[in-house]
Amino acid sequence: MAIPHESSEASYLLPPNKEDWEERGIPDFVYGQEELLAEGIQWPRNTADVLRALPLSRFDFAICSAWRQRMELGLFRYHLGELQTQILPGAVGFVAQLNVERGIQRRRPQSIRSVRQAYDPEQFNFNKIRPGEILFRLHREPNPDGALQQEDILVMINVSPLEWGHVLLVPEPTRGLPQRLLPGALRAGVEAVLLSLHPGFRVGFNSLGGLASVNHLHLHGYYLAHRLPVEGAPSEPLDPRGHLYLLQALPAPGFLFYTSNPGPDLEALVSRVCRATDYLTDHEIAHNLFVTRGAPPGETSPSSALTGVRVILWARKSSFGIKEGEAFNVALCELAGHLPVKTSQDFTSLTEAAALILIQNCLLPPAQTEEVRAALVALVAQEKQ
Repeated sequence: MAIPHESSEASYLLPPNKEDWEERGIPDFVYGQEELLAEGIQWPRNTADVLRALPLSRFDFAICSAWRQRMELGLFRYHLGELQTQILPGAVGFVAQLNVERGIQRRRPQSIRSVRQAYDPEQFNFNKIRPGEILFRLHREPNPDGALQQEDILVMINVSPLEWGHVLLVPEPTRGLPQRLLPGALRAGVEAVLLSLHPGFRVGFNSLGGLASVNHLHLHGYYLAHRLPVEGAPSEPLDPRGHLYLLQALPAPGFLFYTSNPGPDLEALVSRVCRATDYLTDHEIAHNLFVTRGAPPGETSPSSALTGVRVILWARKSSFGIKEGEAFNVALCELAGHLPVKTSQDFTSLTEAAALILIQNCLLPPAQTEEVRAALVALVAQEKQ
């Protein structure tokens, strides 16, 4: 991604001497409501070299310049070059990428036995990372209308990156929060998508049992220079007020929440989604969540205009640990249609049908799916008019 020179920006780069990294402190990325753009961001007609063709926002510049420097300094577990990518033939449009190093080098997942497992400070957590891994602190200016102040969020590198710019969004680590979605974290994730001018910057969340590998509250954010099926997949309303939809299309049906307004509507969406994830967590149901720019609900298509933000929530079977023999593990990006594949052999032989079988084997059985659907519809119906 092209990095412009912006001398007026605070430096998100590390000083030359490693000894100075800890003393430098964490730079703040301060943003306001006016930088949250819900409309006007579209995929270019010529998708070749998308990462270099698109303009950068202040947020994109901060992430990309700092992330690139950390890669050059060797702070990741492996060097991430351009990943071999293919669109699997078929109706879904899976984006498969070969990422052998992540499969080999990533940190072993923690021992997780419950979706509601408590935080354990003795296990790996984000208080134990190296100072240079933190890029900056997201700090939102207070809203003049008195809306809820957004808590600060640390943006740090994922040392085992899926793709370019792969970062973690972490609420104050010293609070010791378990991997249970909270409104402040989700709001920061949605606003991060709105801060980026790149249509392929996405944010997601894996619950415990949904392949979260660290039980310390965090979201993922990363760039992918490809459309994904969930951006324009059709949906049907589950609520007469338009607050909840069922995403019907492959690769997996999910619950769709949508907003095109970064103001009060976004606050309502955050509250609505977190009530849904609270229900799932309290009932020991694993889940994954994906935030992307996308088309409004209804009869849309993969090429529909990106007029707002889609938040897709999938309830799924719990899966504790990594299944080594499979082409990919099913979590937030796979359910959205992005498949990081572990081996060259699997990358060469993978078909849409095989990918769908792996994904659908992770979904809840029909009876439990219907139970969750009824519960989430009831939660939305309880909202005040």
